[in-house]
Amino acid sequence: MTHDAPPPVYGSAVTKVEPFGVDHIPDSERHGKPSSQFFVWFAAGLNFPIILLGFSAAWFGLSFGAAVTAIVAGAGLGSVLMAVMSRMGVRLGVPQQIQARGPLGFYGNFLPVAYINVFAGIGWAAVTVILGGKALAELTHLPFWLCALILTTVELIVAIFGYNMINYLQRVLTYVLTPLFVMITVVAVVRGGGTFGADPGADGYVGATGGWVTFGGWFLSFLVAWVPFASDYSRYLPDTDHVVRRTAWYTGLGNFVTICWLGILGVLVGSSATSTDSITALHQLAGPFAVPALIAIALSALAQNFLNVYGGAISVQTLKVPVSRTQAVTIICALAYGISLWGETGTEEKFKVFLNLTANFIAPFAAVVLLDYVLGGRADPARIAELYDRNRILDWGIVVWVAGVLASVPFWQSSAYTGPFAAAYPGAGDLSMFVAAGTAVVLYLLTHRLKPLWTRTPGTGSPPDAHAAERETAATGPTG
Repeated sequence: MTHDAPPPVYGSAVTKVEPFGVDHIPDSERHGKPSSQFFVWFAAGLNFPIILLGFSAAWFGLSFGAAVTAIVAGAGLGSVLMAVMSRMGVRLGVPQQIQARGPLGFYGNFLPVAYINVFAGIGWAAVTVILGGKALAELTHLPFWLCALILTTVELIVAIFGYNMINYLQRVLTYVLTPLFVMITVVAVVRGGGTFGADPGADGYVGATGGWVTFGGWFLSFLVAWVPFASDYSRYLPDTDHVVRRTAWYTGLGNFVTICWLGILGVLVGSSATSTDSITALHQLAGPFAVPALIAIALSALAQNFLNVYGGAISVQTLKVPVSRTQAVTIICALAYGISLWGETGTEEKFKVFLNLTANFIAPFAAVVLLDYVLGGRADPARIAELYDRNRILDWGIVVWVAGVLASVPFWQSSAYTGPFAAAYPGAGDLSMFVAAGTAVVLYLLTHRLKPLWTRTPGTGSPPDAHAAERETAATGPTG
């Protein structure tokens, strides 16, 4: 007698609303190819915020060569991290935020997820809506509020449909956006972009080393900000050694190529910009090619925000907030839209402050989750049930995360707050993210073999079917 595998409920249907929330994806639902991860992250990287970061090379007084090496170093390190985190999704079949319950505990995970994923997801969505909305407004001469609303509405609809729709559209946007950004690159070089030497008289000059560390750190931070969502887009892939390996390569390549490409493009554009507003500067530089350039910026906002909104909704469900994914997506989009109206002006400075702040909180989180997978035995699929066990209330990972964040505070370096070390030694550059991650690594190694901080007797709060208790469908909302 043979037992056939149950037919998939969701499968590869693009126009069907994703029925799964933050529960483990069963084998019957595993589908897709590792190459899908290249398109997901390549399209997400074809985004104006990366060009925006490149603008600052001249402000730091870096030479063109120094700026390029800083971008390559930051993008390379961040891409390796993303590659490893993405393969974890294939092996475990759960979102990255759920994986963090392993080292932090079921409820210990709430605080970092609330800040890192929900707050950061909303913030990143707002930043991207601002830039895309400004490009669309400059293109159409419609008011900014209307352009931002159009983009937000499209993002809302796609995020409600979920995983398969996002994967499909990221592939489409890759093919649409790539030639547009190639055109922008050619125009930028021909019409005014160029190489330049170091400038010790630049307004932001803090020394060659400090400027290089801070500038390269921004591009690393951009990818670190994606880390809490890396597994979200690989968790449906079939769990085989071949798929795991190729997923890592495709994820790393997709991130590395776009970060380096558009970061260097930003350096070229910034070297000849006559406006302090990045969208206006790009418009001026593009000249007769301004229309397709602005179209590219507007569309690229969608490629990034599909992920921001979807990942943010998964984070809300991780917190056990009693809402469905559809409701969570709607809330995130509404908040992001409201913030975009407030943050329309002074975008560049607000973006950099936000980038630094989120990286300092995410870096120790990523270190804990990664080490738990590699050294803590979390790679064993047999331990997936532990991630849904409410009796594992707090574990040492929460202490490690908090300590990592606090250790970084003296090294914070931004217009919002500068720590005492950063103020005393500006020439060292912004070391805060590295201090946060390094502290977390050391403390994890010292504590990961200790007994959990707080557990309770089984049966006092754990549902009989932990996986079923986590399932949240678009039709019925959360259960349990």
